[in-house]
Amino acid sequence: MKETVISRFLRYAAVDTQSSEESDSFPSTEGQTVLARMLAEELKSLGVHDAGYDPASGCVYGHIPANNGGAGKTLGFISHMDTSPETSGKNVRPRLVENYDGGDIVLNEAEGIVLSPKMYPEMRDYIGKTLIVTDGTTLLGADDKAGVAEIMTMAEALTAEDAPLHGRIAIAFTPDEEIGGGIARFDLARFGADHAYTVDGGALGELEYECFNAASAKISIKGVNIHTGEAKGKMKNASRIAAEFDSLLPAEERPEHTEGYEGFFHLERIAGGVESAELEYLIRDHDREKFNARRVLMLSAAEELNAKYGAGTVTAELKDSYRNMREKIYPDNMFLIENAERCMKALGIEPRIQPIRGGTDGAFLSWRGLPCPNLCAGGHNFHGRYEYCCKESMEKITQLLIMLAAPEEG
Repeated sequence: MKETVISRFLRYAAVDTQSSEESDSFPSTEGQTVLARMLAEELKSLGVHDAGYDPASGCVYGHIPANNGGAGKTLGFISHMDTSPETSGKNVRPRLVENYDGGDIVLNEAEGIVLSPKMYPEMRDYIGKTLIVTDGTTLLGADDKAGVAEIMTMAEALTAEDAPLHGRIAIAFTPDEEIGGGIARFDLARFGADHAYTVDGGALGELEYECFNAASAKISIKGVNIHTGEAKGKMKNASRIAAEFDSLLPAEERPEHTEGYEGFFHLERIAGGVESAELEYLIRDHDREKFNARRVLMLSAAEELNAKYGAGTVTAELKDSYRNMREKIYPDNMFLIENAERCMKALGIEPRIQPIRGGTDGAFLSWRGLPCPNLCAGGHNFHGRYEYCCKESMEKITQLLIMLAAPEEG
């Protein structure tokens, strides 16, 4: 008997796969390896060719041979196994809310945690459908175990005796996407695809081939501490200089004030005292020129404060993270977007092409030579306790993957 995409998702959600930036191991947490080995065995049980877990890359790989008699190109599907370190992924207790009525959903009565359309109005799009929610103490893990479940259910359909005609299909499940550390070891040769999709987006219909250019910045400030009674003209308060540094960046260009194609500076962390302080930033912009201008502004702010307080007071270290995959998709590989649009419309899904306000494994892979736009996975409110996904959306996305894999049937 075939397993449903929801049953798979609930099984995968039970495995704690939070990634960790503090870890020195690879993958960064043991739970990811546990799930990876589980997925590898599941692929093998479905008859997926050369399926297995590769400790060197932390990935699960497998291939489904073509059954259409052709020797066409290989299409890949990729999802990540880890969940965000921002909210606990231990002891996830999903709950199905059937025939959702459009009102508040009490996630945890004892702690007063409520998922409300007043805060998340898109919930009303799912009236009459089944929502999968948390118990309010953990994230759900739809990012990206929904994608993993959808790809696995697609694999079951394509390896069945009554499988539709399809070309060669490559499958991969990756680690540490949430901390940006897993895809660097991805084995492109073993994956063996000519082009691919990540299944790592949000609501049904999302289709994305543009993402941020991204960098991180670490600002280190050296102060001078001295007794407050004789501090005049001598003290350099590193914490106050840190606040001054942040004030030199445009206040309106922060995540909480931006949307769409608007970039930002995001202050992730600030810590310190009089003698020293540190600030950590994310720098993001879709436009390459604007992104470079943001990097310049960050460095010039440091130079301005060094001119004011003395050389060496402020040190800025910038590190590029990923680049906008649009440059690798448009125009030569837009057929990937056109095919996805066509299949969505055939299934009654309204395509919603939009920029990603973040990054995916597909951004890294596109710049390594594997064009890889992003498809919806069906979830909302990722990385937190209010995360939820829609059962019917996940089922429809599974149909979408099967249709993309079997274009003759589209």
